[in-house]
Order: sequence, then C-alpha cells, then structure tokens
Amino acid sequence: MFFSVARLRRAIAPLLLVPALVSAHDKVLFTSSVTYCAPPESLLIEQFDIAYYANNQSIVFNISAASVDPNTNVVANLFLNVYGMQPLNISIDICSLFGGALCPLPIYDFKGSDSLSLPKDLGMQIQILDIAYFIPDIEAYAQLTLADVKSGEIKACVQTTLSNGWSTHQYGVEWATASIALLALAFAIWQSVANGPLAIAPIRLIDIMSLFQTIALTGLLGLNFPSLYRSFTLNFSWALGLFAADTSSSIQQSINRMRHMTGGGLSNASDDGAISFVNRKLSPYNSASFVLPQSLLASLPSLPKVDFASLPSGNGSVFSPQILVGGDVATVTDGSTNVLQAGIPIYTNSIGIATANAFMTVFIFALILVVITGGVLALMYAVTVALCRSDMARRHPRIVEFRDQFPSFARGWGLRMALVSASPILVFAFYQWTLKDSWLSIFLSVIMLIALMAAILPAAFFAVRSSIPLRRWSDADSSSSVAPFTAPYRTNRVYYVIPVLLVMTIKALITSFAHAHGMVQAIFFVILEFLLFLTLVILKPFRARGADVLSGYLCITRLVCSGLMLAFTETLAVKPIPRVAIGAIIAVIFSVAVVVMFVNILVNMGLWRLAIYALTCGRKGRRSSHKELASHPSEPSIGEKASGVELGHGDEKKDNAIITTGPSQYFGRRPDNPSPPSTASFSPRTPLSSTSSTTLGETLPHRWSFQHSRPPSVTTEGLHSPAYTYRTSTASSPISGQRHSRNISSSMPTPLEEHPGYVHAH
Repeated sequence: MFFSVARLRRAIAPLLLVPALVSAHDKVLFTSSVTYCAPPESLLIEQFDIAYYANNQSIVFNISAASVDPNTNVVANLFLNVYGMQPLNISIDICSLFGGALCPLPIYDFKGSDSLSLPKDLGMQIQILDIAYFIPDIEAYAQLTLADVKSGEIKACVQTTLSNGWSTHQYGVEWATASIALLALAFAIWQSVANGPLAIAPIRLIDIMSLFQTIALTGLLGLNFPSLYRSFTLNFSWALGLFAADTSSSIQQSINRMRHMTGGGLSNASDDGAISFVNRKLSPYNSASFVLPQSLLASLPSLPKVDFASLPSGNGSVFSPQILVGGDVATVTDGSTNVLQAGIPIYTNSIGIATANAFMTVFIFALILVVITGGVLALMYAVTVALCRSDMARRHPRIVEFRDQFPSFARGWGLRMALVSASPILVFAFYQWTLKDSWLSIFLSVIMLIALMAAILPAAFFAVRSSIPLRRWSDADSSSSVAPFTAPYRTNRVYYVIPVLLVMTIKALITSFAHAHGMVQAIFFVILEFLLFLTLVILKPFRARGADVLSGYLCITRLVCSGLMLAFTETLAVKPIPRVAIGAIIAVIFSVAVVVMFVNILVNMGLWRLAIYALTCGRKGRRSSHKELASHPSEPSIGEKASGVELGHGDEKKDNAIITTGPSQYFGRRPDNPSPPSTASFSPRTPLSSTSSTTLGETLPHRWSFQHSRPPSVTTEGLHSPAYTYRTSTASSPISGQRHSRNISSSMPTPLEEHPGYVHAH
C-alpha cells in the first residue's frame, strides 16, 4: 500500500508546477495586425506597435511614421474595444512625448519607441476583466486617431487587432493529432497483415482521419467564425494536406511561379498574415475600408530619416520590443483584390498558403502520399518474398499465403489511401474551378478527379453488388481488395457506402461552389448529417452493435456541431460574446470526440492492460478475467465484435457449424464442451420420436446458457427415474461465445434431445 501511494505521489508532483507556469504568463495585450481605418491626409504611419501591461498599468509604443504636412499639431485618441466593451478611451498629448519632438509634427520619416504610465484614476484593472488576459484568441482591437488640435480634422486613423498571447492553435496539438493518426496507421498495417482483411484497426484508421478532416472542413465554410474556433480548426489543417508555410517556402514559391506563367493573376500570400486583409465586415472589423492616397506612398522614399529610439525615454520606463508583433501597416482598400473573404481564403492564408495555391498544395502532398504508399508496399513485398525463401516460411505457412494474397492486400491499402485523400481533393479541386486563375491548375484538378474516381467507384461497385438482391449478383464474392468497403458492414448492408460517398461528395460541392453563402452551407450540412444519422438508425449496417453506437455518436457529434454553426452566419448577426461561447462549445465537443476515438484505438490495441498494470502497481493478484482478456486483445469482448453472420479469416464451415482454424479478428475461441462425469454409463440410444427436435447445427443465443446438471442420486433415483438431459460434444453443436446476431427470429432456441438411457453406476 505504501509503495502504491509513493508512486502516485511521484506522478502527481509534476502537476503542482502547472499553476506556477500559468501565473508566470504576463497580463498583457499587444497588437497582432495594423490597418488604416481612415484615409490619412498628412501623416503616413508605416508601423504602429502598442502593448498594455496590466501589472504596472503602462502602454508601450513603437512608432514608424512619416509627416508630409508642415506646422501640424495633433492630439491622439486611444480607444480600446474588447468583445464590444470599451474599457479604455483616453486622449494623449503628443507634445509630451519624446521630449516635445513631435509638436509640431516634423516633416520626417521617423522611428521611435517609448512607454507611458497611465494615471491610476483610470481604473484599468477594474474595467478590463482578468479573463481578457487569458481567453484564447481574444477579439479586441485598439484604434489610434490623430486629429488636428485647431480644426479637429482627422489626420490619421490606425486600427490594430490585439492579442494576449493565448491561442487554440498550438503546434503541440498538431503534433499530438498527427501522432494519433500515425499510431492508428501503424496498428492498422500490422493488424491487416496478422488478422486479414476483416481487421478492425484499418476501419478505425479511416474513422479517425474522417473526424480530423471533418473538423478542418468546418473551418472552410463561408461563416463568420470567432477567432477562437477558426484557430482551433487550424490544428487539423494537415489532415487536408495543408501544412503551415511562409512566403519563403520553396514549394509555395514554385507554385506562385507556375501560376503566373500559366495565366494566374491572383495575389500571393502576405508576410503580414491573414488578419490584416480580412473583409472589414467580418469580426472584429465592422467599418468600411478606405482608400490610401498614392501621393503619400510616392513621397515616402524622398523624406529624410531620423531614429528617435536614441532619444531619452519620456518617463524612464523599460521598453520590451520582444512582445510587440505588429508589422508594416497593410494597405487595404475597397477595390483591392487581396481582401480575404470568409471560408477558404481566410483559412488558407492563416497558415501562409495563398488562396490560389490551395489546390496545388493538396495536389503535391497527394502525390507524395502516393509515392510513400507505393514505396512501403514495395518494401513489404520484398521482405515477404525474402522470408518465403528462408526456413521461416516452412515454420510459418502464413507467410506464403500472405505473399499469394499480396496483390489484393496492396489494392486494398491503395483504396484506403484514396478514401483518406478524397475529401480534400474534391473540395479544393472544385474550388479551383471557381477561381479561374491558372489553366494548368484547372487541368491538373480534372486529372486528379478522374484518377480518384477510377480508384474509388469501381471498387465501390464490386463491393456493393454482392448485397444487391439480384439473382446475377447475389452470389458474387467480393475480393479482399475492396475490404475498406466490405469489412465495416454486414454482407447485406454493404450498400451503406453509397450514402456515405454521396454525403462526402455533396459536402465538397457545397463547400466549394456555395462559398459565398454561409447560411446555405450550414443548412445543407445539418440536413445531410440528419439524413445520414437516420439511415444509420434504420439500417444498422455495421457488423457489431458497438460499431453502430460509435458511428452514431460521431454522426450526432457532426449533426450538433453543424446546427450550432448556424449562429455564425452573417444573416443572424449574433453578438461577439455569444459567438465565442458557441465556438468554444463546438471545439469542446469535437475535442471529446477525438479523445473517444483515441481511447477506442488504445482499446483495440490492447494497451488498456498497461493502465490496469499501473493502477494495480504490477501486483500479481489481478482478476482472472483480466488475464483471460489480456490473452486476446483483439477479440470481440475487448474491441468490437461481429454479428456472427460471416466467417473471419481462417474459418471453415462444416455441418452448419463455424470452426475456427486460425486467428480471427471477429470470432473468439469456442469454449470447451461439457463432458459427463466419469461415473456415468450410457445405454443404447433410442430412436428419436417424430415429435422430438434438436438444436444440432444451430448456434444458440448468448442469453441461453447451459450448466452441468447434478446427476440423480443413487439412493433416490431408480432405473425408471427421468432421464438425464445432456448435449453431446460434436462439431455440429458448437456453443459460441460471440455476441448473437440482431436477427432475433433466427435465434429462438429449440428443445434439447432427451436420452432416457442415461444410467448412473453404483
């Protein structure tokens, strides 16, 4: 007991450091993007960084500006908006900054930095709630307006979005989710080799990748997402083949050159990120953009330069430029072609990929996936052939069988990779047609769609035809090469792949061609998920009840999240705080689904035994049930079971009984048949009467259990006592330990055969 508590204490001790790490984060708000909010007349601001420190109630500035109008005295107004609240709205005397060097504004291109302590009577600590410093992806902006002291005319207006350093987009989450996918992939490969095409791990691989792609796909909709949820969906962009890049990336530069050489005229990605170019009608911008006079830009290079950073600070505060991230002010006008709309443009530019480069990026990574898949399959075949030529093949005949079945195995894995990449290819190929940018990109998108249909549609046809009630196809035997379509479903429900593929295709069409109508996209997603869930409830297509429940849970998750996204439509105009709350709820729901799928993978792998070992501290006194389950980590009792209507790999069918001759994923080991006591003797068997019935050759349901009956006592039972009822142990009467089929009508028990000739020896 002491040893268990000591180990638990060592495990919990590192968690005590978490509060200290959280408290070490400074309470600070700083600029994340800078844009003009009014047309400048006499002052051109190139850079404006601002940060507010709550600990000492100070504001730090870093300014780069150019004045072209002589004898101009201005007063500054600083306005702060956080989720619609206005905690700060003060005026600043420019003449008191930099020792009065800015009054009047000199005709210079200057740079300067300083810190300003705010008066204590402003009550900043009270007006700005502590949650504003810790909520991820805070939606706040600061506005600086310079107005003429005499006339009050606005000389410049700069609007900056603010950040507190916290975000739901974390590289650690990206690596964690990618690691889950790699773990599922490795286990799927191993189990498909060891247990055949009906293994459960390859099915879960497609399920987990579909979940990741669903989360990322929601970020592509033309909705006014809160920054918190949009950043959350960026964690799963890798599942769509979109990996974060910058403008110096060789891949993105090559795509840019290709587009411009083949008729492309759309803008490339900007170094300033996506938020500077977001449509001002979207959150957090609500005002129209203004035209920047080109005369100011033309006069900037000829201005003399002076750096005011060398001047003494006005109040001696410490300047920390590391926290400031605001860059050059972006020029965004009403007629600019680089304005980012909701949906795919904002999503892709947020990770450094231009809108017009999205499909080509997915296309390149799809080719890389094809090469990697082909290389791994070639390596596996070479290893298999080498093993077949060694002595190991004689000790393990399964190796030779795997070599003979390798073509079907390779086609099956090629189909799985096609299914994994189908959704992003469809979305971005269709969207590329709407851009009308580069003829080569459009041509490659058509080629990719044809190749994708050639890989999926024939396989779907051969898989579905066996479940179609037609005489010519009812006896068709599906190959293991279409196992991704046949393995998850019962034989008479394989056609369930048709609605699944239809929903995936319709979602891609809606996302691409209805990108300007967010309300339409959200409504269609709700309808599609509801119909798919209704189909799932009616058909119950999966081999196990647990698989039906898991698929239903994922479908309900998508349905609920799609319904909540209706609040993000611009038509409803929901306020910022409710939208953020709804976005957080959706992120939590999807996160729970990811955890559920991860736990499901661990259970199917049998790694739950490590948890039991850790909880019991390695004690030998584990329950016998744990030991029994540990010996069969992939059996239905641990993971998910089949309904018992199909044979697994290595099973044979003799005299209407299922006999397991090799390892199987879905059928467990049959329990030992009962044998009569050693003191029993058997009389000659009497012929069966015409009214008697037998259960030989039929599988009894799990709920009908049989136990050994106590033999009749010698002192109380005579030769004319009622006969002892028993069941012979033959291959024609298996008592299966698997879960019974859903078909209750076929599961009704029949009475056992009575043998009156059973007599006990004295």
